[in-house]
Amino acid sequence: MSNPQPTRNATYIGGPKSRRKAYGSNHPLAIPRVSLATDLIEAYGAMTEAEFMLARKAADFELEWFHTPEYVSAFKRAEALGRVSNPVRQRHQLGTLENPYFPQFFTIPATATGASIQAAEEVIRGRIAFNPAGGMHHARPDQAHGFCYFNDPVLGILRLRREGWRVLYVDIDAHHGDGVEAAFVHDPEVFTLSLHMDSRYAYPFQGGQLSDTASAGNTSLNVPLPKGTHDAEYRLLFDAVWQPVLDKFQPDAIVLQAGTDMIFADPLGKLGISTQGFLATAQTILETCPQHADGTPRLLVTGGGGYHPLVLARAWAGLWALLSGRELPETLPPVATAALRAVDWDMDEDEPHFEQLFSSRVDALTDMSVRPEIADLILSIQQHPFLHTP
Repeated sequence: MSNPQPTRNATYIGGPKSRRKAYGSNHPLAIPRVSLATDLIEAYGAMTEAEFMLARKAADFELEWFHTPEYVSAFKRAEALGRVSNPVRQRHQLGTLENPYFPQFFTIPATATGASIQAAEEVIRGRIAFNPAGGMHHARPDQAHGFCYFNDPVLGILRLRREGWRVLYVDIDAHHGDGVEAAFVHDPEVFTLSLHMDSRYAYPFQGGQLSDTASAGNTSLNVPLPKGTHDAEYRLLFDAVWQPVLDKFQPDAIVLQAGTDMIFADPLGKLGISTQGFLATAQTILETCPQHADGTPRLLVTGGGGYHPLVLARAWAGLWALLSGRELPETLPPVATAALRAVDWDMDEDEPHFEQLFSSRVDALTDMSVRPEIADLILSIQQHPFLHTP
């Protein structure tokens, strides 16, 4: 079944900046991401001109809702100078191997951040909004962390908070959304829910445990995932937290960070989740989201991690189809296949799943049994202070 016409009010925020190379040449993010996802969406004929919004650069005052003026100024000065000085590198973690310098060093992340603020404004106006270039959830007020320069999810949430809305942030990236959690630890009107690889074996290598309630107000819930967590296990864990958190917190809007590094083939991920599992999670969030009077979900979606370009593009094309209310064939159109084959990528070319990446936007599934440790984790979740207290 195919329906390339939208049935929901949704806005896709992107622009020419997403096609400019960032992060240099030797970095996990030096791959086509937003541009490739957009190519696949367009290959399906699944985006109208009215649904597309050109991203704008965030203003300094908007960045300073969360980031320090010193950090913003140092960042801008580095772009103007064409390099990062050693004091700035040491103080702000800019220009490091993790967070490298590249042309338009300030402009590109500031534009990706502006897009998340625009996305919040679209949600306020009554539309679903998707900013695939966003989701930089590790950045701190005065430092870059984990490939993230500005914390656009925080700024998107703050724009929604300016409307007086209670916001539920749900992070399904493979890595703990630590920067967003820390940003709202003292705001009882924002709740952060993160399902991620256990930080005992994965970045950021601290925090993110189920026992971490973040504050006396219980403003967060973390679900650390064992290595190899697959679709059936993930679904049990997600179901154990999603509706209970939604019912108890009762948000006015939801912000979803939809990193694709949770999907099994990602080189920086250690989970076993399929593209279908990723999309099923997003669909549940979409269908249970608070709504405007006309039934449009109050949902802001950002991108996030994702270091396998072919997996990411297929997943985000499917995600946009969900958000905009389209039915797309599983078989990739020839133009999409050609776009994927044009990518210089061979990290998993010897794996059994590789050729299917060029023919289908979904993955082959296998039956998997649920491990006892998952049941134990669910029991622990049910005793979490936020869910367990009246």
